[in-house]
Amino acid sequence: MFENKDQSRTGIETLGEFGLIDHLTKNFEIQHQSTVKGIGDDAAVIDSEANKKMIVSTDMLLEGVHFDLSYMPLKHLGYKAVMVNLSDIYAMNAIAKQITVSIAVSNRFPVEALEELYEGIAAACKIYNIDLIGGDTTSSTTGLLISITAIGEAKQDDLAYRDGAKENDLLVVTGDLGAAYLGLQVLEREKKVFEVNPAAQPDLENYTYLVERQLKPEARKDIVTLLNELEVKPTAMIDISDGLSSEVLHICKNSGVGCNVYEDKIPLDPQVIATCEEFNIDSTTIALNGGEDYELLFTISTEDFPKIKANPHLTVIGHITHQKEGVHLITRANTKIPIIARGWNALESESGS
Repeated sequence: MFENKDQSRTGIETLGEFGLIDHLTKNFEIQHQSTVKGIGDDAAVIDSEANKKMIVSTDMLLEGVHFDLSYMPLKHLGYKAVMVNLSDIYAMNAIAKQITVSIAVSNRFPVEALEELYEGIAAACKIYNIDLIGGDTTSSTTGLLISITAIGEAKQDDLAYRDGAKENDLLVVTGDLGAAYLGLQVLEREKKVFEVNPAAQPDLENYTYLVERQLKPEARKDIVTLLNELEVKPTAMIDISDGLSSEVLHICKNSGVGCNVYEDKIPLDPQVIATCEEFNIDSTTIALNGGEDYELLFTISTEDFPKIKANPHLTVIGHITHQKEGVHLITRANTKIPIIARGWNALESESGS
């Protein structure tokens, strides 16, 4: 994970809006031929290759809603903000190429703090081979806001939407689920301990994987490459940002199908299982509803199963059924439970209404 550096303070007002943008983006270099013009003009210019489609996605992260700076280092936040957006591009079975970054920031943040934020953004761009091509800065009276737009490309025939799942298709998930949500619960618990006793040191030794999944998630660019190498074209695809249950329902609704998900097939890290036991919560509930895993959920035809069989990155967790059969979890006790979305809802009120 990232390390924090000592900070002195330089007021952002000393640079002004355009000076601040220049300062924060001066070390970003262009990597892609498709980036004709990046930062430094009224708009970016992107050249799209013949027979390829451009894919655009945008997400907004707001302090106090999507992140808590009492335990989210700014460098991690910059990195995670990029991952959230790249994940949406990879969920289309496409490759991300460019991003724009806009921030609204209050004067409580010195230039050095924003440098930390952009170091995380730069690390993500370097690792995932992304060009930063534009953005904006403005003032905020309510804390920090980050808005990122990601741009990618794919061949028309490679694109995967949410509406292509067919009856008898297999439901596949990457990685493992539930760790990011539990990481958040661990961090929230340690925050409460700190508020009661500021001298207390956080005890995170047994939760390293969970905390990293929350603070520094990775988008699954590798899966897009893997599926291409295996010559597997997903029939439907989505990223798991709001919880497995929500994403399964999105695919089923958009595709006009039903689905059976098998509880004993859902991949869980041993640290997730151990922490669920410690917190006395059900691991399946966490995997279904936790969110922020940024894994990929997709369907494939049964003919493609031999190509993915035994691949350590991929787990078949269910299959697609006729729409009239509904969307169900098949429990370890072999009972059928309807799946309803209880994952993250960005517009839900605090009262839960």
